[in-house]
Amino acid sequence: REVSVAPVAPAPKGQSLDPRMTFSSFVTGTSNRMAKAAAESAAERPGRDYNPLFIYGKSGLGKTHLLHAIGNYVQHHWPEKQVLYVTTETFLNDFIRSVREQSQLSLHERYRSVDVLLIDDIQFMIPRGEGFHENVFHTFNTLHGAGKQIVLTSDQSPRDMDRLQDRLRSRLLQGLIVEVGQPDLETRIAILQTKAEREGVEIPNDVIEYIANRVRDSIRELEGSITMLRAHSQLLEEKIDLEFAKRHLGGLGRDQMVLKPSHIIDAVAERFGFSATEIRGPRRVRPLTHARHIAMYLVRELLPQSSYPVIAKEFGDRNHTSVISAVEKIKGEMKTDRELAQHIVDLTNDITNGMY
Repeated sequence: REVSVAPVAPAPKGQSLDPRMTFSSFVTGTSNRMAKAAAESAAERPGRDYNPLFIYGKSGLGKTHLLHAIGNYVQHHWPEKQVLYVTTETFLNDFIRSVREQSQLSLHERYRSVDVLLIDDIQFMIPRGEGFHENVFHTFNTLHGAGKQIVLTSDQSPRDMDRLQDRLRSRLLQGLIVEVGQPDLETRIAILQTKAEREGVEIPNDVIEYIANRVRDSIRELEGSITMLRAHSQLLEEKIDLEFAKRHLGGLGRDQMVLKPSHIIDAVAERFGFSATEIRGPRRVRPLTHARHIAMYLVRELLPQSSYPVIAKEFGDRNHTSVISAVEKIKGEMKTDRELAQHIVDLTNDITNGMY
């Protein structure tokens, strides 16, 4: 049912959809088959089959991938439809800004005029005030009544969100609720093989099995391990084998905090003697700019699910083209500058071994 998806334009007035996240690039297993099938139905018949569609599960299991896949599918097949993808944090910030600037009409126009609304991580709306929940409820009501598609993700079912407004929970429970579970061994192996193929790196079967047995509950960590091996192999000019994997993936599968851009920025700032605020900030002097470019490169490498616009937002709302330029610049310099390459290897080891 899936066709190849050309790169899409950013969703109007929202955050960019990642063209890499499609249904064809989503590895299906017993733990996520139902969620993927529901997402495909919502994409193929927006507003008609499962509305709202609520996908829940632990962090790093592919919920965000399914949201982007829905958006990409709709934009590819119905370019005239308005697709809006936002995180709950963005939704909340827009709401706060509209209250402060007394511009709630523009907020309503933005969220209530779309054909497909995709909201990620709605567990973060739980502690918010009544006014915010009221706005969310009326937004959902307006879209649902107009036959527009709503898809939400969370780390828990709406049934377990005790602090969610009752009528908002009731609205969510009227749709389809599906869980994305932890992938089984077979699925984990398939994910690793698919990621290695996309990255263009040869990973022996015993290395694939080693990683799959160490990482049981995070697709994000599975995919990140392949990125890490590729980076180390290229930088050190060594072939990947089981001993190489054990040496460079020593922290794999431990109970670590989820790696975030802030951890990478903190690590780069400390190594080069700057503050995280300076790394994110606008000041342009050569040593600082170089450290900033390294941080951008590492965020892109270690968090491959982060699109360029998302990374740009982490660095003071820069234009995403400046991030692309920085990443390509560091890639080029690493080929001839061994000191820089060693800095990046050391930083990568520190970050992935849980020092930050």
